[in-house]
Amino acid sequence: MIEKLQKRRSIRRYTEEAVPEEKLKTILRAGLLSPTSKNLHPWEFLVVRDKETLGKLTDCRDKGADMLKGAAAAVIVMADTEVNDVWIEDCSIAMSNMHLTAADQGVGSCWIQIRNRNSRKDGMTSEAFLKELFSLEEKYAVEAILSLGIPAQERPPLQLDERLWEKVHFETF
Repeated sequence: MIEKLQKRRSIRRYTEEAVPEEKLKTILRAGLLSPTSKNLHPWEFLVVRDKETLGKLTDCRDKGADMLKGAAAAVIVMADTEVNDVWIEDCSIAMSNMHLTAADQGVGSCWIQIRNRNSRKDGMTSEAFLKELFSLEEKYAVEAILSLGIPAQERPPLQLDERLWEKVHFETF
């Protein structure tokens, strides 16, 4: 598992190749298998593969979403806020599981934060932009988008910075 964590890197450049259907389903399966508080599963996943829509999605953030234009797919992770009060955590776990599974499948991915971010459109929040684009009901809150594609770049595995151990505390802070 540690080796898989080291190999998982954010990938922002993709080839023109589509993500094979079985790999996409495996990534989504990882999200669906994610643990949730009280086993309530408040999240919903909206998969986007249409190139024109992926291009429009680049405007969901004032910066940091341009990789969506070259992505083969994107998974918008949102939650029904009426189902569970810890939907942020539940969505984050699902995002993390899909992010790691994408790397394991040889698919590049990048987490694009939506909650508490702004779009390029007239000071509109990123979430409001997505709600308008996809006609999402008000009860849904969007946590993030996972861009997916076949990597056009290779990044070296992460190495654990030994100084990070200073952030680990035993028994007292």
